[in-house]
Amino acid sequence: MIIIDVKDSESIDRALKKYKRKVDRAGVIKELRKRKHFVKPSVKRRAEVLKAIYKQEKYGDQD
Repeated sequence: MIIIDVKDSESIDRALKKYKRKVDRAGVIKELRKRKHFVKPSVKRRAEVLKAIYKQEKYGDQD
């Protein structure tokens, strides 16, 4: 659970900004999107391999 300490003199906009920052850092939205659909381990591994190949081709031989 994310808890935000709001002072009396603090505006609601500033408190909302703190909340959004904490949610982003905690990775709550990313985790929800990841859990929305089940991905088979073989499909996940294949995506990782393709991503690694892409990165190697794009950034691999930087001299």
